[in-house]
Amino acid sequence: MNRKLAVSSILLASTILAVTNIFPLTAISRKFNLTASALTTKINDNQLFYIYKGQRVPLTQQQDAIAVEFKAVANTRNGNNNPLYLQLEQDLKIGAGTRGGGVSQVQVKPLGGNYAVVALPATNTDAIKNKIQNQSYVKASLPVLSRTNQQDTIILPNELVVGFQANIGEKDKESILRQNNLEIIRPLRFFPNIYIVKSTTASGINVLNVANELNQVKGINSAAPNFLESVSNSVNITQQKPQKLNIASFETQSSNITQRGNNSKTNYLGLQWHLNSAPLKTCLQQPIKGFNALQNCLQEQTTKNKQSKQTAQSTSIRSDLRVTEAWQNSNGGKGVIVAVIDSLIQWNHPDLKNNLYKVSTDDKCPQEEYGWDFSESSNSKNPCEIGDADTKMSPLEMNILRRKLQDTFKLSDAELMRRYLSPSELAKINNQTLQKEIADRLRDKIRADVGGEFHGTLVSGVVAAKPENAQGVSGVAPNAKILPVRVFGLNGSIQRTSVIEAVGYAANRGADVINLSLGGTVPIDAEELAFKQVLQQYPKLVIVASSGNSNRPIVGYPSGYEGVLSVGATNLFGDRAPYSNYGRGLGVVAPGGDFSTSISWLGGIPTTGGTWMEAFWQGLAYPNSRWSYVIDMRGQYWWMQGTSFSSPAVAGVVALMKGEDTNRKLNREQIINILKSTASYDGLQISEKEKEQYQTLVSKGFISASTSEKQVFFGSGLINAEAAVRAVKK
Repeated sequence: MNRKLAVSSILLASTILAVTNIFPLTAISRKFNLTASALTTKINDNQLFYIYKGQRVPLTQQQDAIAVEFKAVANTRNGNNNPLYLQLEQDLKIGAGTRGGGVSQVQVKPLGGNYAVVALPATNTDAIKNKIQNQSYVKASLPVLSRTNQQDTIILPNELVVGFQANIGEKDKESILRQNNLEIIRPLRFFPNIYIVKSTTASGINVLNVANELNQVKGINSAAPNFLESVSNSVNITQQKPQKLNIASFETQSSNITQRGNNSKTNYLGLQWHLNSAPLKTCLQQPIKGFNALQNCLQEQTTKNKQSKQTAQSTSIRSDLRVTEAWQNSNGGKGVIVAVIDSLIQWNHPDLKNNLYKVSTDDKCPQEEYGWDFSESSNSKNPCEIGDADTKMSPLEMNILRRKLQDTFKLSDAELMRRYLSPSELAKINNQTLQKEIADRLRDKIRADVGGEFHGTLVSGVVAAKPENAQGVSGVAPNAKILPVRVFGLNGSIQRTSVIEAVGYAANRGADVINLSLGGTVPIDAEELAFKQVLQQYPKLVIVASSGNSNRPIVGYPSGYEGVLSVGATNLFGDRAPYSNYGRGLGVVAPGGDFSTSISWLGGIPTTGGTWMEAFWQGLAYPNSRWSYVIDMRGQYWWMQGTSFSSPAVAGVVALMKGEDTNRKLNREQIINILKSTASYDGLQISEKEKEQYQTLVSKGFISASTSEKQVFFGSGLINAEAAVRAVKK
């Protein structure tokens, strides 16, 4: 992960990595035996791996961390709102310096509501592990893994994802599981041949071995651990702070500072350069002093464009999606359902609450109204008890996030570092100057992390925000409906089975478009097979996914699956965003934002945030200066960057197109062909460094010499919403 990107934990798509092309994988031949005993490859201390596409994906066990699974508690929306990870952190400190095994500095990070990761000190680790296991609310201690040479966090629970072949009957399934000492936890919702199972004889690292052996069993298509992954939240103490805006007095001259009880808002359409870049480019050419002056200039330019209906007059080079022109020739995506599969979707945001799709299927669950939350695992075989019907933040999650945000304002430098840095990180800070610098960076990071927990809210705003009284931000398809589907818990925690079930749910509930601004470091075969099944069953469904933020010459997954449209990111100046994956598998590009340019925050994508809620600020005055990548002072709107935001922009364009195809005559292939054929390379630029990268890729045979430079870095080109809508209407 590129830690220079200032909101790395926000850009969940940055965890996407292309497993099959960056690892030296060793093929494993498939044997067809009823039991797994024939596989002789065993895990030892130097060889940890799991199987993906018949090949080994190497893993490493982290020795300085251990994961904890908590026992089930009452529903966090109605029951206990006391975070168990804080209880564990406190209990581990009891008896510090005594034989009680306590430690004065211990860090426990939550992963969703059911898990946490404990950073182990250099000494006394066995005593700490024993103390963890002795807590009455702890169910199990689990290994923490990472992919070899990566900094990701992968938890290994005693759960396996097993996909059976379609012709296997129920009795044969039971026989296979019984002979391999497995018990069914539950089948996956919408996928009757995929199950979550557990071993009755293995635990810990040995779960990997069970999964690998199952891949050799006749009747099983695939088997893999049901990994729990997390976006890395480690602090890089050498990272540089982002540039400040080069607009004078931006920090203090903001007329839209929202005070408590004042709900006045501003029209931010001019800042949304991804919809129409002409106003911002024009204003940046003028001497602007302060944010107020910039907003006045943008308002003036936007008004002129509306009156003349000629948005291209002020500049000959466009780097946007031409959405404002598409609005003039479309119904804004009316009647189209876009499923956003993501993290916290705070759909009561003023700019989102009127654009929700209300579930109306006959088989919906009790309380199911606006989407579903798959982020917390469940052993229930009742589909309506897997997750819950609210994708918004629970009281427990508010308690956790409010504490973190308020700590950045209330705690001293030393207190903040003691609470949020591990002992090994603290040991690197050896002078007062460095302490101040690290504390400032840590504040920035924690605040960005809290804002980033609302990744699904941010993404939803790009798709279909609809501002009240024209005040706020506009989505690409402001008349489309959003179907919220949550798969991420806190700290970016996610299991692949949640993604599988979420995609099946969205398709079943009538989504016309699915946006996936996500990816995982450990894709599994069952997920790929599930995507294939959904795409075959729903030929008019379009799935759009982010290419990834790893700056790699191949897109990640799920955007790399056949039939999924992979979207890379560009910036205001027509360059590929420096984080955006490119090359093999890339479909198209769209504006994703870029804070590394000379205009810093203004180069981001403005969208709907989640820190505006009153509960965040209880007992704390609103800041009087900009405290993170917020547009207003409490974070109702944020600037973002990443392929996480170029992808929903394209999902919005698809919604505009489908809004004009009222009888849904066009299938997925036709929609994608129109998108690609109407895209162009106009205004897109290839840097000298990228030209060198291109030559290297060609010389090494990674790409064909018949593929042009712009195809490699931009796919079929920059999406043109106006042209795509016109093509559909014809």
